[in-house]
Amino acid sequence: MTTPPPSSPPARGRRRAPTRIERAAGRAAALQRPRVLLALLLLLALTCVMLLDGYLRAEVGGDQRVRTGASANDVPEDVLDGGPILTFPGGRATTVSVPDRTIALTFDDGPDATWTPRVLEILEEYDVPGTFFLVGSMVARHPDIVRDLVEQGNEVGVHTFTHVDLSYQSEARVTREIEQTQLALAGAAGITTTLFRAPYSSETDAIDDYSWPVYKKLGEEGYTSVFIDTDSDDWKRPGVSKIVEWATPEDGEGASVLFHDAGGERSQTIEALPKYIEKMKAKGYTFTTVSGAMAAQQPTGGPAAAGTSGAEGTAARAADSDDALQAAHHRATGATLWEGRALVAAVAVAEWTVPALSVGLLVVGVAVMGRFGLMLILARRHHRQRNRRRFGWGPPVTGPVSVVVPAYNEKECIANTLRSLARSTHPIEIIVVDDGSTDGTAEIAESLGLPGVRVIRQANAGKPAALDNGVRHARYDIVVMMDGDTVFEPDTVRHLVQPLADPAVGAVAGNAKVGNRRTLIGAWQHIEYVMGFNLDRRMYDLLRCMPTIPGAIGAFRREAVLQVGGMSDDTLAEDTDITIALHRAGWRVVYQEHARAWTEAPGSLKQLWSQRYRWSYGTMQALWKHRGSLKDKGPSGRFGRVGMPLVVLFQVVTPLFAPLIDVFTLYSMIFIDFRSALLAWLAVLGVQLLCAAYAFRLDREKYRYLLMMPLQQLAYRQMMYLVLIHSCVTALTGGRLRWQKLKRTGEVGTPAGAG
Repeated sequence: MTTPPPSSPPARGRRRAPTRIERAAGRAAALQRPRVLLALLLLLALTCVMLLDGYLRAEVGGDQRVRTGASANDVPEDVLDGGPILTFPGGRATTVSVPDRTIALTFDDGPDATWTPRVLEILEEYDVPGTFFLVGSMVARHPDIVRDLVEQGNEVGVHTFTHVDLSYQSEARVTREIEQTQLALAGAAGITTTLFRAPYSSETDAIDDYSWPVYKKLGEEGYTSVFIDTDSDDWKRPGVSKIVEWATPEDGEGASVLFHDAGGERSQTIEALPKYIEKMKAKGYTFTTVSGAMAAQQPTGGPAAAGTSGAEGTAARAADSDDALQAAHHRATGATLWEGRALVAAVAVAEWTVPALSVGLLVVGVAVMGRFGLMLILARRHHRQRNRRRFGWGPPVTGPVSVVVPAYNEKECIANTLRSLARSTHPIEIIVVDDGSTDGTAEIAESLGLPGVRVIRQANAGKPAALDNGVRHARYDIVVMMDGDTVFEPDTVRHLVQPLADPAVGAVAGNAKVGNRRTLIGAWQHIEYVMGFNLDRRMYDLLRCMPTIPGAIGAFRREAVLQVGGMSDDTLAEDTDITIALHRAGWRVVYQEHARAWTEAPGSLKQLWSQRYRWSYGTMQALWKHRGSLKDKGPSGRFGRVGMPLVVLFQVVTPLFAPLIDVFTLYSMIFIDFRSALLAWLAVLGVQLLCAAYAFRLDREKYRYLLMMPLQQLAYRQMMYLVLIHSCVTALTGGRLRWQKLKRTGEVGTPAGAG
């Protein structure tokens, strides 16, 4: 029996007007590209934040070796034997000593959130200025401390950005280390400085032929390199008395004295510093900054001898430059100031993002592992319960059922689909609803001459409308719905309808299988179907909150479908929509593992993206549509308070965080501990492999496909996550999608051939 087509075919030579769905698909495609780019940009931004955080923590490029045993043939003798302050006025190397009975108190490696404020409290209490050589990455992380430090009257100098030994670095790296630190100072305190101290430096007689070019280059750019006369060696934590003793100059000489306010546990430094200040004051010493010491030795030229730093470009001398204690400071202006503020802001984002991400990923990781454990336990229980010899749903269902096959341009597949149904061991009628196909799908269905097949034609209106049309024309109380590209086994319908012997059951989800699994992308989807879909359905079945009956295979009571208003086109996931609606109407939805259907999965990445994009977006639509179930009672409330949170957590939230887990794993491998991060990733992969193997065992699948699982985790899974992110961006930006027809090949012929 057929119904007449709604209109005659177009005249020869005239271009066919696009259907409503084709026009909507075109509009959707035009909207997808910017949303894909936005999703990728969000992931890229997060990656950049994590890279910035790793760089700030000196985990990359932090070469902490120091050259030893190098010659100093190229270093002038008067520099090696000179004072601790090295300048290059007029391009000539000149050293300056600290005046007698004067201490230039210097601190390296800060600022530190714990120790630097305590040092500042001590200096303020004793009215003593200090010179702090700051690491740029630490400046960017603690700008408030730097601001307080400068406002208190202390002086700052550059100690590189990542605390590297510059004698190992290229000229470009040296420039970058200095400029980035200057930007951090500009963003934190609105200044730049002409003072510099190299990491791992000591006295001037330690300058060698490798480090000399660095000092010479920086001196030509206007920087003053600062060394030490006396080292407290507080980093060794030798004890308070030793620190005080080692920091004391001999015979009333002036000295540049080194302490540390960061870089480790500094409680001994904090305890020794007040005692040291009191001891030196008792000996008649005064305290000053490096610029103060230079001014005392060169009262006419003073700090001007240091020159103006060419590294700061647009920086101008501060209004308070006459203050000798901070003469090295220059007020940052223009691009330097704004770039510095941008750097500090970016670091603040990174400082908040990475710890928050760590906590979030820990929670997600625990939830995922909990889900794996729950799936394994409930899947085993489900399998044992449903496969007991005495298990039954009630009297066998032997009456005829209606099979509805919605079809839109399925010429490649429709013949195989109908032939598989014709071999059914259960009595059926077959209703093919042609949804305005333009490729002769209806004609092919009619030409087969199979018994019990009715072809109903309708104007192109979408799959939900086609399914509703089929339900209205169904003669029997049980309706099986399938896709036009799906192939049933002979016993599929018989197995599928048996749970409907239980009057409380309103619908049954079948076991969808990937038929075209010979290709790599097909094998990946096969793993996903067996593990991600069917193992999940066993769990949801026992929890009585099945979220989706697959469109490829599902059985329904006709009265239940009509009770909830039929198949709605409110969402793109009409299968999820109708399943939730049945729960809310009080019906039970179960999973029948023995009812197998072989479907043609997307054969290209583009088609796969399109399909999963629609699935993800449609699922979100369905969940939002039925959000009222959260407040319902009975079966509806059970789904709302059990099923919906599980779906949201494990099909939306967790996959959204999953790319971040991978990015964080890569971050850990590069910046923290490669071996530990790799072992953790392999452990998670092992758990997933265990779950997949058990799922394959339950479905009696061949284990060889699991060999592709590591590659699936690296490539396929990332794509699925990006699809979900894309769908979320679409939902948040108010976009709407329509049905997108996938290209079919018809390669899924019979179940035997599919295997």
